[in-house]
Amino acid sequence: MSSQKPAHSYLRWRIVVGDRNGMWRRSGPVSLLGAGVTEVPGRGGRNSGPRPGDRVYRMVVSAQSVDWLRYLLTDPTSLVEVTRVTIIVNSWTIPQGGWSGRLGPLTHVLFHRLRLPRSGEGRAVVDIEMEWSRPLRKVISAVLPLLTPVRPMPHPASADVTAQDVFPAWLGIGQNEIALSGELPDNEDIRPYDIVLTATGEPQPSVAPEPDGAAEPAGTPTANRYGTVLAAGAGGAGVTRPDAVLVDLEHVTVRGRYGPFGPTAGRAQLDFTTAADGRGWQITGPRGALCTGRVDRPWLPESTREALAEVGTVVCPSVPARHPIEEATFLAHLVLAGVLVQVPDLPPAVAAYLAEEVRGLISAPLPDSDEELDWEARVVGQRRAVMRQHATGFALPRLAAAAFPALAEPPSVSALLVTKRLEYVPDALAAIEAQTYPNLEIVLCMHGVELPAELRARVARSPRPVELLTLPPGHGFGEAIGVATARSRGTLVTKFDDDDTYGPEHVWDLVLARHHSGAAMVGKGAEFVYLQTIDTTVRRDAGRAEAFTHVVAGGTMLISRGDLEQVGGWRPVPRSIDRGLIDRVRRAGGMIYRTHPLGYIYQRRSDGHTWDPGLEYFLRGGGTQWTGMPKHPEFGTVGRPTSDARTEIALS
Repeated sequence: MSSQKPAHSYLRWRIVVGDRNGMWRRSGPVSLLGAGVTEVPGRGGRNSGPRPGDRVYRMVVSAQSVDWLRYLLTDPTSLVEVTRVTIIVNSWTIPQGGWSGRLGPLTHVLFHRLRLPRSGEGRAVVDIEMEWSRPLRKVISAVLPLLTPVRPMPHPASADVTAQDVFPAWLGIGQNEIALSGELPDNEDIRPYDIVLTATGEPQPSVAPEPDGAAEPAGTPTANRYGTVLAAGAGGAGVTRPDAVLVDLEHVTVRGRYGPFGPTAGRAQLDFTTAADGRGWQITGPRGALCTGRVDRPWLPESTREALAEVGTVVCPSVPARHPIEEATFLAHLVLAGVLVQVPDLPPAVAAYLAEEVRGLISAPLPDSDEELDWEARVVGQRRAVMRQHATGFALPRLAAAAFPALAEPPSVSALLVTKRLEYVPDALAAIEAQTYPNLEIVLCMHGVELPAELRARVARSPRPVELLTLPPGHGFGEAIGVATARSRGTLVTKFDDDDTYGPEHVWDLVLARHHSGAAMVGKGAEFVYLQTIDTTVRRDAGRAEAFTHVVAGGTMLISRGDLEQVGGWRPVPRSIDRGLIDRVRRAGGMIYRTHPLGYIYQRRSDGHTWDPGLEYFLRGGGTQWTGMPKHPEFGTVGRPTSDARTEIALS
């Protein structure tokens, strides 16, 4: 790099990002004498001011919220080079009391300062100065972990993604996800690009063909520049054209909302407007319009989420299919907001952009049941389907599978099962084997007992890869699970308890929660509890679902192998190993996220537990009860609970 710094195109500039009608704009951002201003979104027509590659010495960015700050990454202005930056988020809320973020990777930093409101709500301000100018996009990507939890999904191998003159909202903020403008630079030492995203699915600028029309031979510099090139648009991507919806889960998944559910929950109607360019939509409740928006900006801002807070179901009687991929993308975002979405007449042109699993769930009739659980399961199922079928982290590698077939699998998971109770081994193995997650191994650690021949034969027949080990009784439980972890091969590890009940989607639920939450550890609450002595399952309040928390059920914890080792692994304690690990994660500054409770039943058996507060502890609070266990597909049981088995209790 030359020691002479290039000249700046602009001395000062401001960028204002947010809803033009928002009250926050009336006071304006922090003033910057003599600075021009760019508004994002613009007022129709191209904003004047800095363009990609221009250099600005002093930049102030004023965003309405963290979500709006991320929205700036979809604008070409994010490729302006900056040296001194002040980023203001006018409406910021701390993700969890006591949380502290960290500046992400950013080179040439000379100084940075963070100012947050003492109350945990209000204006957040970040000042950064760099020795050399850097793209504003990289600065924002580094600032976001200061304001919201960001933790990329770990992978043993992954492709670099380079967006060339396209700015899709579904492109993440990771260090291996890059946006560039103009011709892509070469690199003689290594193939410079793995996945390139362009508007046409062809390298831009295109390379002129040989005079005789023959393709360039393999081994030429041009042929070795790309692993694959995909077509990218605002709503999705594809091989020759955008033909599948993609979403950035970290940005668009609504956290903190779970419910309301059931036939009596609020109901609203979604209508697409046909006026003007046909990109408008409106959601109407019993008392009138709740919120409006445009399908070309599909993510839901805070005002829309608040308007939908009491809405459980949104029915869309018709979709015009004027802008099919944008309409499909908006429906996917609405599902991720946590409402039940029903589109009984989904046009084929729109359905083509959605995965079959998603199409089936949003076009199906509403549940024919008064049971809240059935409605809750539909919402959870829709959300799960959109996440695993359309999340960029899963869908983009599948689209690039022709070039990189080994990268299409989701991250590997090791299920740790440490037990000394032989009678529980068959059922526990069966529960793990029944998981729908494709890349899952079982680590079975027999603690102080040998596995008899018939059970060894059972293990040998497992359709899953099984790592079997036996430890002497002198090892404590914490040491035993540490040895099991060391023998595991998964990028992620999750703990299964031998006597609990797990639904077939349980592991997928945890992986998806890890992907979108930015938490170091994820799990479920012990909300459904089976009490063997009275053959009853009770649903109890185990804390807020789909939210950051301080504790999750030990039999549901999932953490990456790297994060586990970074905090020191499992403590060598004889019991309460779950609490020991949770404490270590929190001391290291990691967040813990509790996803929905479906698919897990905590068992209280008659043979006693190390912690026994008595039956009344679990019965207290007037929760729903089922005789036996609720027979519902989400729990891996047969059929569904009958209404005559359901009772209400209120023991003090």
